[in-house]
Amino acid sequence: LNLPQFVQLLETFVGEDVSLPTVKRLIAFIKEYKQTEEEKMQQLEKVHHMSRLAQQKLLLEVLFEKWDNNASGFLDLEEVDAVLSTFKEGMEKEALRKGKETQHLCSRYPQLSRAGKLSPKAFQTFLELVASEFTGDGDEAIDNLVEFLTASVERSHTEHLQSLTRRKWLHDIQQAAETSGASMEAVHTAVFKALSQDAEAHGDNKKISAYIALLEENQLSPERGQFLLRYVACTADDAPYVLNKVLYRDMKGVSFAAVEEGKPIHVPRVQLHGNIHFWNSDRPVEERKGSLLVLPLHDACWRAFGILGVDTLRDQCEKTIFLTHEIRFYQGVSHAFSKAYHHICTLKNVLQMTVTALDWLYPRAPSIHTIVTYLVEPGRDKTCDYALRKMITTDNTGQKEIHSSPVLLLRKENLLRDYLFKCVDSSEVIRMSVCGEHHIAVPLRDLSGQAFGIFDISIGRHQKLHPREHKDLQKMLKIAQAACSEILKMSSEETEPTSVLEAEYTANLRHAGILFHQFMLQDLRECV
Repeated sequence: LNLPQFVQLLETFVGEDVSLPTVKRLIAFIKEYKQTEEEKMQQLEKVHHMSRLAQQKLLLEVLFEKWDNNASGFLDLEEVDAVLSTFKEGMEKEALRKGKETQHLCSRYPQLSRAGKLSPKAFQTFLELVASEFTGDGDEAIDNLVEFLTASVERSHTEHLQSLTRRKWLHDIQQAAETSGASMEAVHTAVFKALSQDAEAHGDNKKISAYIALLEENQLSPERGQFLLRYVACTADDAPYVLNKVLYRDMKGVSFAAVEEGKPIHVPRVQLHGNIHFWNSDRPVEERKGSLLVLPLHDACWRAFGILGVDTLRDQCEKTIFLTHEIRFYQGVSHAFSKAYHHICTLKNVLQMTVTALDWLYPRAPSIHTIVTYLVEPGRDKTCDYALRKMITTDNTGQKEIHSSPVLLLRKENLLRDYLFKCVDSSEVIRMSVCGEHHIAVPLRDLSGQAFGIFDISIGRHQKLHPREHKDLQKMLKIAQAACSEILKMSSEETEPTSVLEAEYTANLRHAGILFHQFMLQDLRECV
């Protein structure tokens, strides 16, 4: 239990109308409790173990970032393998081979088996598996590996600053996803800002155009190929020519090749290629010069679901070819976009499931005045660690308002709604009376048990619901939590995602709504 959870547990235990002397007697009783020596030792061992794991995780994250100097988000397994093969003058090659061939590694991280790439988590797991094959203490083996790998790469001060700047831009993309209220617009803006700023700061002040296209099943003209690429976002100057355009397989271009090959395609001089589709037909042929880079967008299982394109056709300078360090950073941008995109898809699925749950509850609990659904978002500055975004308001007529404009609640500005923040802090149900109106704040928990959403249920002047309504409310909350956990599991790296195409994502959205009813049916079967 953390502090808020401990306080909430005691408040629930004593109830609302308990006298002060009773509370004091309870506190005195708790203070009298003394741990046995065995309990003390167990607790110390647990704290030491947790501290060791946290320290080890931090060391491996720092090591990964030092190796991944261009912030691509991945390391080449062959490159890491080559350096590790010289560890202890090659005496641990057998341990390295066993660690690399472990089925657990490849099955859990598809990008490793499909492209030979190590993500930060895969890198950590890989080193732990290698260390486990060494004789002696495992923690010491990890420390030796980290020390060896750290000493094997040298970065200049300029490279270090460049890496820090690039990681800040990638962080901005993730933050846009987490603070946008399940909207992609802010993510697109952050992506194009990162690309433009890097081209200016680290790309010899290039002028670039950028665009994002997602795969869809081709229902418009099936004879032109099974799939198409729809351009859903682009830099502002290119919007009249690119936005909402469709690229078919039988048209010129290298985008489908990038999707199928699963790796970036760089065309240094588009004027010499002969297979490039130019969206801006107004641009004279003699001005169709520059470089083009097309990067596939991959999901957690390393399956392509679209492309990120960058070109320098607007730049009339001669030296506009993308360098290796730029291409690797753009790979990092495509990876950051993919994570942001799937994060927002997950939030939309959770909200769709919530709408279905509220529709189910409305006719069964007419005494409930309103239910407001909030999402927990990271704080935007150092003064608050999180904020609550109002997403859906449902009244007692069943009418729902989906809040598209940002309605953010900050703790310091909403003292009367402090019970909502206590609900997030403790991840527990909080009951509170505000201005004579009774509220029940119920957390929607993520896979780690932390609240990432809240139902603020108002029952008006009633102190409690009718037993039948209360039972149906409890059932709705139980099923909604189960469905939410299932959605989060489907989006995690450890599970095969079910959607690759944009059309399949739309089907997933419908599935999220049905999921609530599926779990309700399963619950009924278990009760029979």
